[in-house]
Amino acid sequence: MSEAPQTIAAEGRDRLDVAALTAWMEANVAGFAGPLTYAKFAGGQSNPTYRIDAASGSYVLRRKPFGPLLPSAHAVDREYRLIAGLHPTGFPVARPYGLCTDEGVIGAMFYVMGLADGRNLWDGTLPDYAPAERTGIYDAMCDTLADLHNTDYVAAGLGDYGKPGNYFERQVARWTKQYRASETEHMAEVERLIAWLPATLPEQTRTSIVHGDYRIDNMIFAHDAPRVIAVLDWELSTLGDPLADFSYFLMSWVTQPEGRSGVMGVAGGDSGIPTIEDMVARYCARTGRDGVPDLNWYFAYNLFRLTGIVQGIKKRIVEGTASSAQAERSAAQVYRLASASWSFAEKAGAA
Repeated sequence: MSEAPQTIAAEGRDRLDVAALTAWMEANVAGFAGPLTYAKFAGGQSNPTYRIDAASGSYVLRRKPFGPLLPSAHAVDREYRLIAGLHPTGFPVARPYGLCTDEGVIGAMFYVMGLADGRNLWDGTLPDYAPAERTGIYDAMCDTLADLHNTDYVAAGLGDYGKPGNYFERQVARWTKQYRASETEHMAEVERLIAWLPATLPEQTRTSIVHGDYRIDNMIFAHDAPRVIAVLDWELSTLGDPLADFSYFLMSWVTQPEGRSGVMGVAGGDSGIPTIEDMVARYCARTGRDGVPDLNWYFAYNLFRLTGIVQGIKKRIVEGTASSAQAERSAAQVYRLASASWSFAEKAGAA
């Protein structure tokens, strides 16, 4: 099993102007020395991501897609600002080298960061690891998330990175709007969720940086220790309720193992994978909480949000604009996600 992030040759529209990029990096990236070569990271990032290898070392370039985009989508400048704010605090993010807002260089806005050389793990059941190693990896993920939520975002220059308060109210409204904009058919369970979620919003007691997609494959681990050396993919990050992030992380424990983050039915016992109760206790101890509220509302919310995201993919398939070969499979998930979301809503008291 290869644990280094996989790359593929960049073809067609994914090619970069090497001469223009080399000139920009010589002018803007400290210590850079060419010549450079590049390859595209495999996988369906909404912001195409490349590995750059040069005489001075290895880098990562992340750019907006080429062509017309929605105004707030693919905000790589916002991602870069977050990484640049977090890096000096010691929180594990890649080293920021530079942001290019001039679309004339390679055809789209982009930024360059250091390459985090480590392990990229996809399967949450960690089949190739001993139980003690699994425990260490999960403890590291939990501790890193707690450290993010403990970070003084004002001191990091990120005091205006999101709106204060009412996080879930704004998120439910946002994903409802997103769902409506890409709706392809009437779904009774989604309609019930759209009515129930805003009427049952939990109280927000803390505000922190929220990653928005915190799961095992969005981080790089050290080669030789259960330690997170870089958290990746900050495109959904904002200021918000840290319980949104923590409950999203805990979704793995209520998701069937499918070669991705799900560990339902596998955790606990002699597996070495901590139970959901273990993770709650560890997170609360590190963040100074005396517990967490009923998680069923949060699970319903997270699945509703995913329903909105996947419905957008389905709409693009219907309109013939989807780019990913996996898009059709994703569309079939809409029904499953909506149904799972409503079942958690019922556990939380919805009728």
